[in-house]
Amino acid sequence: MLTVQVDKDEIKRICSEKIEEHLKALDNEKVFWNTKTLKEKTDMSWPEIIDKFLYDPRCPKYKVGTKWRFPAAEMKEFLLTWLAEQPKH
Repeated sequence: MLTVQVDKDEIKRICSEKIEEHLKALDNEKVFWNTKTLKEKTDMSWPEIIDKFLYDPRCPKYKVGTKWRFPAAEMKEFLLTWLAEQPKH
């Protein structure tokens, strides 16, 4: 017969650490991206972004004054969809 002993306090500590790490990561995510962040996330230049997808009606974007703002979660989803639609060479 196999006997396993579990340290409940250690399991609680490890779980708490992992939950805290995950919450910190979520908290550090930006709600909106600016054009600089979008260029970094896509590894594309601004002219390339304009040419490829900025004016796609599905692209989530807001012009606030003179600046573009992109909702991060929506933009991630759009970019993955857009990329999947691109021809594969």
